[in-house]
Amino acid sequence: MVSLYEHAGGHEALHRFVDLFYGSVLKDPLLQPLFGAGRPHHVAHLTAFTAETFGGPDVFTREMGGFPTLIEAHRGLRIREEQRQRFVDLFMAAADDAGLPDDAPFRQALREHVEFGTQVAYQNSHAETDDQLHPLREVPHWDWPS
Repeated sequence: MVSLYEHAGGHEALHRFVDLFYGSVLKDPLLQPLFGAGRPHHVAHLTAFTAETFGGPDVFTREMGGFPTLIEAHRGLRIREEQRQRFVDLFMAAADDAGLPDDAPFRQALREHVEFGTQVAYQNSHAETDDQLHPLREVPHWDWPS
């Protein structure tokens, strides 16, 4: 069985998807305050993270600082639940806009991935001590739903 990464269309398809998603986040009044004016490396980092999560190359871990950079990026943001949910909604809408596969198993995996990731980010954004951080310390690996 092919990986989610391969099924999605590889790096190029995920980059197109993340680029559309990031553009929508920067225009969204609820999410833009979390992202400010944006960061030039964000699309590349989120693409590499998503690729690695879905069974693609481990560039995010090897070359971009890995999971500790995500922990630090979210600390202190104090993400609100409505922001977390909007992130999920825009993520899934960008999948449509980017033409990612729309078969039910892939979309279920994509939704579970972003729901889990936003829960981790939400928890880490409210952590005042290291003990309050989510226990995840490495890029999770997502697979097809069972």
